[in-house]
Amino acid sequence: MTIASREFEGRVALVTGAASGIGEAAARLFAERGARVAVIDMDAKGEATAEAIRSAGGEAIFVAADVSDDGAVENAVARTVEAFGRLDCAFNNAGISGPPHPVAEMPLEQWQRGIDVMLTGVFLCLRHEIPRMLEAGGGSIVNCASGAALIGFPGQAAYVSSKHGVLGLTKTAAMEYGHQGVLINAICPGTARTAMVENVIAESPELDAELRRLHPIGRIAEPSEIAEAALWLCSGRASFVMGSALVVDGGYVAQ
Repeated sequence: MTIASREFEGRVALVTGAASGIGEAAARLFAERGARVAVIDMDAKGEATAEAIRSAGGEAIFVAADVSDDGAVENAVARTVEAFGRLDCAFNNAGISGPPHPVAEMPLEQWQRGIDVMLTGVFLCLRHEIPRMLEAGGGSIVNCASGAALIGFPGQAAYVSSKHGVLGLTKTAAMEYGHQGVLINAICPGTARTAMVENVIAESPELDAELRRLHPIGRIAEPSEIAEAALWLCSGRASFVMGSALVVDGGYVAQ
């Protein structure tokens, strides 16, 4: 039995963007390691993630929610506590992509939607998760930023700006609540083999080799590799880590 085998026994974890990709991988790993899991996503496929967890003997609920909607986020957190009695861990992972546009040509609605989901969405999750964790005596929150939170990336102003904002929000919230037992950190993933990425590669097959070339490790990540970093930050093994930005990118931003 490994150290991590049942390290979340008795704890409750909430994961946004858990219908697929990194979020789905994280939800499944939390459940495998003993947590009861709230699967949050605006895509109804999130129910399949919850059902897979239940079929494997775990406990999970699915709550449909758009993280840019304050009422929906409040409901999702409330439903989690109603179902499981507490909230100990949260992985605020929901994100979207959009077609590339230079700044001066980016449609306003694309900019606004990116900020609404990936920055305001994280803020709204923190706004409702933190009070519940304080009620439980503490907890751990991981916000999903990106390697693009550390560098610029042409054509993706909304994505890059929102992810830079997530790091500032993470550091500020960590300073405000760390002394009360709520440890807040971020991860900065490189490219992972998610459905979103696979769809882009399907349209431009040459992109697969290009993405592998851009990562010094020589490949892109499996979703579970990114999820493992988020779970570590939620575990007791990261008990002295707060306000950090853990880079999980195969060396991309080290170049």
